[in-house]
Amino acid sequence: MNKFKISSLVLALGIAAAAPTIASAQSHGKVLVVLSSAHTLDLRDGKTYKTGYYLNELAIPLKQIVDAGYTPVFANPKGDTPSMDENSNNKMFFGNDDAKREDALKFVGGFAGIKHPMKLSTVAAKGTQSYVGLFMPGGHAPMQDLLKDKNLGKILVSFHDTGRPTGIICHGPIALLSTMKNPTAFDKALIADDGASIDKLKQGWPYAGYKVTVFSSAEEKQLEGEGKPLGGQVQFYTDEALQKAGADVQIAEPWKSNVVVDRELVTGQQPFSDHALGEALVAKLNAQTSK
Repeated sequence: MNKFKISSLVLALGIAAAAPTIASAQSHGKVLVVLSSAHTLDLRDGKTYKTGYYLNELAIPLKQIVDAGYTPVFANPKGDTPSMDENSNNKMFFGNDDAKREDALKFVGGFAGIKHPMKLSTVAAKGTQSYVGLFMPGGHAPMQDLLKDKNLGKILVSFHDTGRPTGIICHGPIALLSTMKNPTAFDKALIADDGASIDKLKQGWPYAGYKVTVFSSAEEKQLEGEGKPLGGQVQFYTDEALQKAGADVQIAEPWKSNVVVDRELVTGQQPFSDHALGEALVAKLNAQTSK
């Protein structure tokens, strides 16, 4: 083999190694990765917070999903490129290893689908029967749009009704409220702290009684206020919101890994639950696809 052919082969192998493995003939199936289209979160007193997905909450479980042989398909409400919360681009979420943070950025950036995701309306219209599971990262962004997206509600109900694995982390579980009959009204009732409306609107919620975890009010309060990451106060706390909706919310000590599994649903409390959430979701996916 001449030098030109050897160099070409080495270059090709290098490119193949660098590219994320998103599909192969041996794929165990497609996993729907749901992201937010929100770039800011409305806070109290007219303030806003620049947000998006949390890097490690997306990258770590996604890498586990891909390594297990599943093909991710990205979707969000608008079909636009989702933003990353810049506060998540920090080595503290990667064991203080800056190289791992850099690897996560490259890994996520290597997926063409994340730049051009499907619209949730398209997924809902086509049906979800071709997906073996669903994964949703956190960041504050789901509090802005996903919790009241009716197309997402239809998608989640389809996974719920068929018992297919559904993994969601940090603020992401608030999106379970999208399965309410009137999620927009429920969101408004939460913001207004209107207990009577909440009790009326929550009737028939598919996840009532489910054990879940989510970013805790204790953790959120550490981020709120002037000079803190949020710079203001959220309109409601996600753990209290899910509890009011009828979930059995199980919160652990702040900033400690916590994953709760109940039937098809796998939830993680906050960024430091990323590895455990991914492991639990992949275990569910493997059990599902081996039937």
